[in-house]
Amino acid sequence: MTLADTFFNIDVLIASFPALMRGLLNTFLLGIAGIVFGVSAGLAISLVRLYAPKPLRLLAILYIDIFRAAPVLVVLILIYYALPFLGLRFSSWTSAALGLSIVMAAYSAEVFRSGIESVPTGQFEAAAALGLPFLITLRKVVLPQALRIVIPPTTSNCVSMFKDTALASTVALPELLKEATDAQALHANPTPLIGAALIYIACLWPMVRFVSLLEKKFQKEKKR
Repeated sequence: MTLADTFFNIDVLIASFPALMRGLLNTFLLGIAGIVFGVSAGLAISLVRLYAPKPLRLLAILYIDIFRAAPVLVVLILIYYALPFLGLRFSSWTSAALGLSIVMAAYSAEVFRSGIESVPTGQFEAAAALGLPFLITLRKVVLPQALRIVIPPTTSNCVSMFKDTALASTVALPELLKEATDAQALHANPTPLIGAALIYIACLWPMVRFVSLLEKKFQKEKKR
């Protein structure tokens, strides 16, 4: 067999295309869920990390450190296979979404912390001089500036999140890579894996370029 017949077999790709699209839908929904819940939780954790009483700050730091260090695969396995021994049983989809959200929250919390701390302290002092309460200062003065700073690294984390959805196959969720692997076994040909890779690239490349454009834009604004 030639290289084209083995890795770029059009007939096999066409036959496996419906399965790849089913997997892509699960990948997309899982990625969106992980990003929405993970980024939202990350913002809350970062605020606890910065402004809560010391015991809560220490808990937030512990959470961030543990889940930034723990492999995503281990987190997914613990949620899906270990928690049932404690009486907590989740479906494959819920387990995958929960695991990815937990890890995404840890990374997002550190990004938000860095962004908030990048805002000059004079912003707080100016708001206090105007008599603005702390929460209003945070919501209307500090966070808008911090969010602008954290957009590029957050977008990079989102790209990584979509790639990490491939690990959901370990909890029996038929996402894109799982469907491609099954199609490969069915047709005895690796072309579906190449198709899955091309789909990942087609979906994620615009986000990668978006991050680069944002970074260049913000660098130009800093130089002004």
